[in-house]
Amino acid sequence: MKIFSTTAIVLIVVTTVRPGQTLVPSCPNVPDPLYPYLTAPGWSFVKVAGGLQSPRGLVIDSEGRLLVVEEGVGISQHIVDANGCITSSNLIISDPELNHGVCLSPDGGILYSSSASSVFSRTYNQISGMVSQDAVLLVTGMATSGHVTRTLAIPPHHAELLVVSHGSDANIDQDTGDPRTARAIVKVFNISSIPMGGYNFASQGWNAGFGLRNEVGLAFDGNNMLWGVENSADSLARTINGTTTDIHTDNPSEELNFLGDVTVMNDNWYGYPVCFTVWNPDELSDRVFKIGQQFVQVPAPGFNDETCAQISVPPVLSFQAHSAPLDCKFDASFGNLFVTMHGSWNREPPAGYKVVAVPFAKGPGGAYAPTAASWSSRGTIDIFYPPDEAACSSSTCIRPVGLAFDAAGRLYVTSDASGEIFMLSRG
Repeated sequence: MKIFSTTAIVLIVVTTVRPGQTLVPSCPNVPDPLYPYLTAPGWSFVKVAGGLQSPRGLVIDSEGRLLVVEEGVGISQHIVDANGCITSSNLIISDPELNHGVCLSPDGGILYSSSASSVFSRTYNQISGMVSQDAVLLVTGMATSGHVTRTLAIPPHHAELLVVSHGSDANIDQDTGDPRTARAIVKVFNISSIPMGGYNFASQGWNAGFGLRNEVGLAFDGNNMLWGVENSADSLARTINGTTTDIHTDNPSEELNFLGDVTVMNDNWYGYPVCFTVWNPDELSDRVFKIGQQFVQVPAPGFNDETCAQISVPPVLSFQAHSAPLDCKFDASFGNLFVTMHGSWNREPPAGYKVVAVPFAKGPGGAYAPTAASWSSRGTIDIFYPPDEAACSSSTCIRPVGLAFDAAGRLYVTSDASGEIFMLSRG
């Protein structure tokens, strides 16, 4: 994919970001945010809920209700007022196996949810907010170890297709170089008819890309093309001049990947578990790299950095190593892709713990792409962020997970570690 604009445009935007203020009043009966946060100019935030049990994925129905997966509990429903504040809440699905994935069909009449091993559908009435308690098993046979969240997405133009992301079983899951392992992969299933007992994830459906270590966030652009954000590996080392060298602080980068048209098979390999993406070239001192290029941990004559360049699909854009992107959503104009950065768990200093925007534009050929070049380190803008990112932990900062825009263009964000939901708005 050709990146048709220049990094200079992004640099101009990024340098304007400075601490903003909370411009909207607090929601009634909602405690203050647990931690101080800042917003980009032109944005404001308000806390709309607290005390939830590890809120993860969320979706908003046509009546503006929030449907939130509370990990280990089920799905809760939250009614909001004209200001976007929650007025009442109730648990509509009690199922402790549900842990992350949730989406609605394009017409809003079917609610999809996932556990580590399976995907389910239930009839949903958007007018009344009632949901069927009889779940239909759509997909089963997924691994229940390693990365256990299963992100779900329905293409807006093909309601019969279900996209399911499955992460790796380990930090370096060696077997996933073969897509038949059905890990570190995104797959598509035609749910207009369901086999008895549901689809088997490993043996059925078709690929939307593999070699994707943990493609948690999925989003469709204005052309209904699929994009994903990926959590890359921890604790990497590079063999440099015969010596194993620790490079884990700033490598590999997290990734924004273009997966494309899910109506057709995508058997492209995106590099994992062998090819990783450069974030800080200085850590890889044995050769000259650019950000966004791929490398191997142990270069060998039969497989090395050049091999990656020949056979692996690199990311379209890179993010700070270990910032842990977990969700992504385009705004209504498809001019920005918003991404939750859940935050690092073992990096010093910490990174992430914020919501960022990736500026996008439509090119001369009609395709959407980030305005930043693939080698840029400044392809994102901090929208909702802590005063001191380097001091963050799960007990000092929020850990953003799910994103959803309502009809008014307000952006809701869940934080699993703090049990909070926030609403971000322009103006």
